[in-house]
Amino acid sequence: MMTSLMTSLEPLSMFGLNSTRVHTNTKPHGKTMAIAVQPAKEPTTKKKPVTTYRRVVVTGLGVVSPVGHVADVFYENLLNGVSGISEIESFDCDQFPTVSEIKSFSADGWVAPKLSRRVDKFILYLITAGKKALEDGGVTEDVMKQLDIARCGVLIGSAMGGVKVLQDGIEALRVSYKKMNPFSVPFATTNMGSAILAMDLGWMGPNYSISTACATSNNCIINAANHIIRGETDMMLSGGSDAAITPIALGGFIACNGLSERNSDPTKASRPWDMSRDGFVMGEGAGVLLLEELEHAKARGAKIYAEYLGGSFTSDAYHVTDPHPDGTGISLCIEKALSQSGVAREDVNYINAHATSTPARDVNEYEAIIRCFNENSELKMNSTKSMTGHLLGGAGAIEAIAVVKAIQTGWLHPNLNLENPDVGVDTNVLVGGTKERCDIKVALSNSAGYGGHNSCILFAPYNSDGYHHA
Repeated sequence: MMTSLMTSLEPLSMFGLNSTRVHTNTKPHGKTMAIAVQPAKEPTTKKKPVTTYRRVVVTGLGVVSPVGHVADVFYENLLNGVSGISEIESFDCDQFPTVSEIKSFSADGWVAPKLSRRVDKFILYLITAGKKALEDGGVTEDVMKQLDIARCGVLIGSAMGGVKVLQDGIEALRVSYKKMNPFSVPFATTNMGSAILAMDLGWMGPNYSISTACATSNNCIINAANHIIRGETDMMLSGGSDAAITPIALGGFIACNGLSERNSDPTKASRPWDMSRDGFVMGEGAGVLLLEELEHAKARGAKIYAEYLGGSFTSDAYHVTDPHPDGTGISLCIEKALSQSGVAREDVNYINAHATSTPARDVNEYEAIIRCFNENSELKMNSTKSMTGHLLGGAGAIEAIAVVKAIQTGWLHPNLNLENPDVGVDTNVLVGGTKERCDIKVALSNSAGYGGHNSCILFAPYNSDGYHHA
């Protein structure tokens, strides 16, 4: 289709102009002729099509993380309290803190070898997780041939983009610009992972990325779902990816006092809501969800993990790195998500919190959540970051996958290292040190980021009749 379209066009110049110019300002030769003025035709009135409610479901999960590269393995490790946090091995780490680094990863079979050697790791993680989501969703080669590629899109973001490629470019520039990788700019930009995956798949629907720091994944998921809800697409790959464990990124976060300094015991470093928390642990990886319009999923016999009910985002409009002390932006975000999706607050009985293990943000978020759900005695809350560390732009996506797996399995993963809960934190709300059973009605996943970005998304068990208030 693309070939026939392109060959039918006139050649274009390098500036995007048609090579054959059409002069529209030439005057007629000879005698001037009278021109009859015709009344303008009334524009044809088209009736607005009847809007039908399009439900969005999750049909595939793809993950690359410090605790597993397959969704089932990833979640089983979380349930068993397996920590992915350790000392840095990829470069000299004498001056740097503990991280949640991916120790064993191969893109073989997922990314072409030549591309694999050139691109930044955030792109490798993204493409691999995206293809794993398709494989998990049963999108085989035969299914791909049946898809309307104009109605399939990719919306996967990154907070930091190609930090390693950029750092390598800076080092090369010290010698000469001629030594720089010609792909330094393309592979450093946050959109390029999403773009390359779309090229690889041939999907011609919406393709872009969103970068809102650590709220990136949720914003991508919400916007991807909205493309389906509005009838623009039937299938979207969405999520986030980051690979910022590099000297330049770590140095920057150390400079703004963001990271934990508990280096003597790495697995104890990330401790959301605990009195002795001292900063977040940087992680890396990617999470991608295959979102699909319900009838489209049913028509191809896809398995359905959960239903996406809605989401929202707000701005604290307060500070570059610190959350608003009153948590007003978080509360507003949750309230908007509940209102817009029609979910009753008493039905939300599980929250995967942002909870980064930083002194101010953990309690700030906790208090905002309790204000929204103070009458809900069934509410349970945990933090995936206690085991994975903080994957920055990829965090929300792997946490969304954890939520979907919790819905599927009926188990909530533990909060690791919650030994001395902070003052005012109700331990009856927080999941303990071992996994807990939960019959989830509606689950909420929170993410927030530098710049005051707040976001939350809602999932529920799939029911053929749709969500109904209990």
